[in-house]
Amino acid sequence: MNDIPKRFSVRINMQKEHVDMTHGSGGRAMAQLIEELFVKHFDNDLLRQGNDQAAFDVSAGRMVMSTDGHVVSPLFFPGGDIGSLAVHGTVNDIAMSGAKPLYLSAGFIIEEGFALVELERIVKSMAAASAKAGVPVVTGDTKVVEKGKGDGVFITTTGIGVVPDGVNISGHRATPGDVILVSGYIGDHGVAILSKRENLEFETEIRSDSAALHTLVASMVEAIPDIHCLRDPTRGGIAATLNEISQQSHVGMKLFEKHIPVRPDVAAACELLGLDSLYVANEGKLIAICSQQHANKLLQVMREHPLGQQAAIIGQVTEDAHGFITMETRFGGSRVVDWLAGEQLPRIC
Repeated sequence: MNDIPKRFSVRINMQKEHVDMTHGSGGRAMAQLIEELFVKHFDNDLLRQGNDQAAFDVSAGRMVMSTDGHVVSPLFFPGGDIGSLAVHGTVNDIAMSGAKPLYLSAGFIIEEGFALVELERIVKSMAAASAKAGVPVVTGDTKVVEKGKGDGVFITTTGIGVVPDGVNISGHRATPGDVILVSGYIGDHGVAILSKRENLEFETEIRSDSAALHTLVASMVEAIPDIHCLRDPTRGGIAATLNEISQQSHVGMKLFEKHIPVRPDVAAACELLGLDSLYVANEGKLIAICSQQHANKLLQVMREHPLGQQAAIIGQVTEDAHGFITMETRFGGSRVVDWLAGEQLPRIC
């Protein structure tokens, strides 16, 4: 996060001050912000080197890399905030290849006037999520933009990981006859964001499912190395995710509504707001596609993990040159699960 001068002794008053343009100027204020906030909470040997990059040894094998921008509104929501979300989002994108996530980088774009105490709250949350996942933030960057030209803070994270030998998980490997699984209740994150954004109150608080899924994936891959596809259904929910996979693999899919797990309060909120839970974002769930012979074993492994206790088989891959996804409804009818023309809920992650 740029070189960190050691000679400055003036401390930042985190309770009173706000971010101003000097915090992005490359001078003393910027050095203090980096040292007294980012390095303080992200502290690790690689970051402490103070370079504009991190140098590290890598093991042999296939490396994977992913990057993600986070613009969620509001910044703080039930079950998480933009800081923890930035870690979970990129860790999960790496894990969906079957890889072990190794390191993260983080870029912050901060609006002039943003409260330093709130920035520290975000960084502390991000650091806690990083430490819990065991995936350190080893380099990064900070920029400040004029008031009115941002929206508090935006975070971009990039991650790298390594794929174990013999693992080849990709969106193009879904095959007719395969089984589709989901790791748990869908729609929690999107409804939690919307309830906070619109000041909606329900009988019970709906919380985001934001979580790092790499330990769940590791258990799954250890048990079934030949999983065909993994994907975390974030923006656009499981509907958009399955449409993406069907296009990559040139297959169709059939879902069974009665088997798709949705919390009763989330289902009620979606009905009240005119939303379809299939299209609502998730930040702590995954979709897995595997051969029929491995499906029951994979389901068992998922349910034995704390992040997969509500896992379910929700459908099957079909042969369809048009790539249509259909769903058998609870009432025995059938409907097409197509792409949305736009987003049901913008700025969800």
